[in-house]
Amino acid sequence: MKLTTTLAIALGVGALAACNSSPQEQQADNIEANAENVADTIEANADNTAENIEANADNAADAVRAEGENAADAARDGADADGNSAN
Repeated sequence: MKLTTTLAIALGVGALAACNSSPQEQQADNIEANAENVADTIEANADNTAENIEANADNAADAVRAEGENAADAARDGADADGNSAN
């Protein structure tokens, strides 16, 4: 959503600026707007990547906790982690 809003604003500003500017100024404005859009995309991708990494780390941590709890329960019940008798 942020990227869409930024693009719409950049296009609107670019259209207004194009009304009273020279071709060189218009080209410079377009270059600047494109660079801004690329930068915004990079930031959005970084945010998404960070969120995915955090979610994956949380899932891995939960799996390790569950495995540890299962092994501890098995030990308490008199069996080792493989489910064999501890006798």
